[in-house]
Amino acid sequence: MSDEELYSIGDAARRSGLSVSAVRFYGDRGIVEPTGVNAAGHRMYDIDAVARLELVRTLRELGADLDEIRRLLDGGTTLRELLATHLRVVERQERTLRARRAVLRTLIRQGDATARAGLMHKLVSMTDEEREEVVDAFWSDVGEGLEVPEGFVQRLSAVRPVLPADPSAAQLEAWIELADLVRDPVFRDAVRTWLEETYSAPEARVVAAEPFQEFIHAAGAPLMEELLAAHRAGESPRSPWAQRAVTRFMAAAAELSGRPLTAGVRNRMADGYRQVPEILRQIAEEDAVSESPVYDDTHGRYLSLVSLINGTAAAEEDTGSLPYGWIADAMRAPVPR
Repeated sequence: MSDEELYSIGDAARRSGLSVSAVRFYGDRGIVEPTGVNAAGHRMYDIDAVARLELVRTLRELGADLDEIRRLLDGGTTLRELLATHLRVVERQERTLRARRAVLRTLIRQGDATARAGLMHKLVSMTDEEREEVVDAFWSDVGEGLEVPEGFVQRLSAVRPVLPADPSAAQLEAWIELADLVRDPVFRDAVRTWLEETYSAPEARVVAAEPFQEFIHAAGAPLMEELLAAHRAGESPRSPWAQRAVTRFMAAAAELSGRPLTAGVRNRMADGYRQVPEILRQIAEEDAVSESPVYDDTHGRYLSLVSLINGTAAAEEDTGSLPYGWIADAMRAPVPR
């Protein structure tokens, strides 16, 4: 093919991968006009026109409309900008198709789920932005007027559901339940009431304050994990490994209140850890007879559903409850010889 050679509409169609009628259509619409006509009045196309026709075919297959293509060929936009726009469209369509695939798989596994099919499709097909907006609205409502330390609600709201591209039936069910809950004014009120009653008291505000929360979720987490690793390895609470780990943890914890880690501080912390199981048991008993909102039905339910959606539930269940007695034995100050 030479730069000067002209090609009939049939050749231009064959070389560009279009039909003759499509080439004629684009010419009539002013998208790619013929270079000229021959003596018989037939349309003829040069190499540049054929290249433009091939580009039009590719862009149409990618979903570009005629106005977009015309702007590109007229210089009103660049090919990079047009392709970037359609990449976003394709990625959005891909997420939608994945969600539909997940719904179909789940419905097939569940058998007769006709009554829930519409709801399931609606919720799972939500865009990432819509999911974020639902959770944002929930925490905005829960946190409004809540008498807790500044930044506490923002830290709680950082724990969010992220539905995977190919969720399991359990993850879909969890997302459906969570989406229903966070939109429910009664659930929002219950979460707000539980947080208010739990963290607004003076002694509890210390736990909800930024320094303590930062320690629990950041600096203190790896220190506690090191201590738990010693327990899982079967170490004695008085072993060198356990003692190094527990000392680092307690020193960092004592620093929150600006106190040195003395033998008295160690023993008080040990007593506190040893009492935790009994305190938890009493709380559970009180919750069983209380008419006030409880953790498992409020914030705890939110966290458990998020954990299931994000695929972290199994890992959290494997950790079990903390070995409070073992930790207390490790914390207790050595008896001077």
